[in-house]
Amino acid sequence: MHLSGYQHLKCALRLYEQITRRKLSSKALFLSDMMHPTLRKRLPLLLSLLSGILMWAAWPTSPLTFLVFAGLVPLLALTDLVKGRGAYWGLTFLSFWIWNTGTTWWVGNTTVPASGIFANAFNALIMTIPWLGYKIARERMSTAMSYFALIIYWLTFEYIHLEWDFSWPWLMLGNAFAMRPDWVQWYEYTGTTGGTLWVLLVNILFYSVIKTKPSAVWKPLTLVIVPLALSYGLFPKPGKTNGIHVVVVQPNIDPYDEKFSEGSAQQQLEKLITLTKQKIRPETRYVIWPETALFTQGAWEHELNLMPDVIRIREFLQQYPNTRLIAGASTFKQYTGTSEVPLTARTRADGGPPYDAFNSAIQVDTSGNIQIYHKAKLVPGVELTPYMRYFPFMKKLALDFGGISGSYGLTPGVNLFTDPAQGCNVFDAICYESVYGDFVAQKVREGANILAISTNDGWWGNTQGHKQHLQYARLRAIETRRWVARSANTGTSAFIDPWGAVIDPQPYWQQGIIAHDVTPRYDLTFYVKYSSSIAKAPLIFCILLLSYTIVLRVIRRQHVEKNQ
Repeated sequence: MHLSGYQHLKCALRLYEQITRRKLSSKALFLSDMMHPTLRKRLPLLLSLLSGILMWAAWPTSPLTFLVFAGLVPLLALTDLVKGRGAYWGLTFLSFWIWNTGTTWWVGNTTVPASGIFANAFNALIMTIPWLGYKIARERMSTAMSYFALIIYWLTFEYIHLEWDFSWPWLMLGNAFAMRPDWVQWYEYTGTTGGTLWVLLVNILFYSVIKTKPSAVWKPLTLVIVPLALSYGLFPKPGKTNGIHVVVVQPNIDPYDEKFSEGSAQQQLEKLITLTKQKIRPETRYVIWPETALFTQGAWEHELNLMPDVIRIREFLQQYPNTRLIAGASTFKQYTGTSEVPLTARTRADGGPPYDAFNSAIQVDTSGNIQIYHKAKLVPGVELTPYMRYFPFMKKLALDFGGISGSYGLTPGVNLFTDPAQGCNVFDAICYESVYGDFVAQKVREGANILAISTNDGWWGNTQGHKQHLQYARLRAIETRRWVARSANTGTSAFIDPWGAVIDPQPYWQQGIIAHDVTPRYDLTFYVKYSSSIAKAPLIFCILLLSYTIVLRVIRRQHVEKNQ
């Protein structure tokens, strides 16, 4: 039945009067008599779609970051609107699937595109778990308590997503501000966990005032503005200080057709050395090469000093005896004698000792010493078969990235690359490791005063993947107040200062060579000191909240039985 303009106005005035008198519940507000029956029926679906689209539109490298402060409001409304848990789960899954697919569709830009479809769907699936917990809390607890439960459940989810074998922290809410370092200079106190909390609180407060008192919209706006003001006002950049000369190389070698082809290793090495010569100086202290720059077919770690690549590098460095070269490498380590053989170890066709393959970084200088770091945060499904201890027969099924098929080893190497003469300790995060704030903070606690990143983002093509990866490195710089020297095989290589400013970024899919003076820093931020406690605090609160819920349910059941 169609309404005239007069009738529309009359209904609007009546609705406004009811709202101001607070006679409408939040559900009635959305499902008022004014709403067209078709729209009323499709409103849950529209809310689900809207949330997914807003979160996608807010994510780096989009300039619409501010939308993240409203991206979860439709889901909060959906929780109040939809009664059935099954329907609610399906709608929240749809929303998260849109967000995941819109922002990380590029993970399927591989030799096995189906892996990307699975990754996006699986991540969307586990994102629904804290929201299902919130749905249950909304039914059983007060409004304020249920909001608290949502915050704790989501923060716990992010903590677990950093620690388990299916780890994928790419879409942690605090990462949304990677392109806005001026907004989150206070990450030196909270890390991305603080950003996640900020997003959740603003969304909850926006939804709360929309439901009850729209005129109080100043409250969530204040919650947005105050951290921004603190970030701009309380964290000034210091003046320029003396640093050490660092060279970063971007060789631009195609990872699919050139990088791991047999017979090309020597040509690739000469390209890296030729590029390095353009910027290296006698006072250069470090040269950074990208992930898997050396030994594309693998090399035994106990024989590295005999490898032609290492001999050639040392010949080159004879002209620069104070320089140390850090490069990604594919290495093998065999376990002999009484060595404990880890689960990741592989067997040899010739019956020799078991061994592990590693995605490594090595530091080479003019001495006979080579320091080897083994990548610790492996990409699920690409470098690691999750929960291999339960499914050992699957350990060879990891996708072929980095030149060596099958799961990589996890036996630790050195923690940091050290240079006692210069008082420098470098942590070289290999690719994906740079997304882990707590992990990088741990390395700084152990003494790292310069951060490097060696990566090969060319696997994903010219997509948002390599662009987001660069932006996330800005957050690591802010959290630790350390300089970052980022060497990417195909781009984007750059320097990042301790306040998150990107310096001299190189174009994607072009050769590049850059140099900059980098200042080692020795102070520890609040986040670096207490990052483990900050990350684990939500888990403790979650356990307490679940215990409270169970106890409360038992008490209520006993009360009901007593009164029957």
